Amino acid sequence: MLLKFSTLKAKLTASALAVSLLIPTVNACTRLVYLGADHQVITARSMDWKTDVGTNLWIFPRGMQRSGEAGANSLHWTSKYGSVIATGYDISTTDGMNEVGLVANVLWLVESQYPEYGDNKPGLTIAAWAQYVLDNFSTVQQAVDALRQQPFTIVTDNVPGEERLATLHLAISDASGDSAIVEYIDGKQVIHHSRSYQVMTNSPTFDKQLAMEEYWKEVGGTVMLPGTNRAADRFARASFYVNAIPKTESAVEAVASTFSVIRNVSVPYGISTPDQPNISSTRWRTVADQKRRLYFFESALTPNVFWTDLNKIDFSAATGKVMKLDLGPNQTHIYSGMANASYKEATPFKFLGR
Repeated sequence: MLLKFSTLKAKLTASALAVSLLIPTVNACTRLVYLGADHQVITARSMDWKTDVGTNLWIFPRGMQRSGEAGANSLHWTSKYGSVIATGYDISTTDGMNEVGLVANVLWLVESQYPEYGDNKPGLTIAAWAQYVLDNFSTVQQAVDALRQQPFTIVTDNVPGEERLATLHLAISDASGDSAIVEYIDGKQVIHHSRSYQVMTNSPTFDKQLAMEEYWKEVGGTVMLPGTNRAADRFARASFYVNAIPKTESAVEAVASTFSVIRNVSVPYGISTPDQPNISSTRWRTVADQKRRLYFFESALTPNVFWTDLNKIDFSAATGKVMKLDLGPNQTHIYSGMANASYKEATPFKFLGR
């Protein structure tokens, strides 16, 4: 029996290694959705980047006039829903939840290729992609139905301070637990839509991530799980643990369990891999409780978690205000408990564009 198990383990290990070697190393982020008891839905993500990503938290009310920031032929819209978001460099929305519990997360995907921008469709800067979804939709189904019509062309730009284009894919989840992944592969939009699509990392493209998921289901997480910080390994661990943690009716325990999973797939702070320069430390994590409308934030460099309660925010177009929570360099400002009162009125940032 020991011989048979050893042989099986060796074969599985070899197969897992073969799969992982096909996957390029990229800036490493992870997104996962916990589906719990009593209709609890919680979306978590880690932000992994090699330098300070300049993140702050913002409150946006309804009724904001938006531009796709893509030149003369930009997309324009008015926000239907208020939201709380986390920025990248205060020029883009990287993560957030709107007032009805829709969550949007953008992660790096090196394989992304966007359509050529012309005059046939209005342009939308990639920096506002997630914000467009949060502003306009209450459910994943609504977002998918609209995005399938391709009402805009995504326009990308260089990452601030770098000579490379931003290449991202988008994850959406709603308060019912539905999920969708939106990618642009070979210049064409590809949408994966299912409640079962709970986990997304970086490379490879999502169809190949699903193939990896099937492989690890056969292995089973109690036999072995891959432990490196590669995207494929983080996907395997997140997929197993997000469904292995208890489906408790306690909201406090559910949030704690979800935090434990997103921490498990985070990259330790300060780690570097000399021959893999794009593997990056986790700088912060968010956990969005979509039933209770609580948006939790945890910086890798501060000793505690704090949250924003969307139920206590004035999102109305008439009296709601744009507010900013200054997280400081490397997100080192310390907040405790509910942080609503620490937000300050601010001028909206301008999305990166033309």
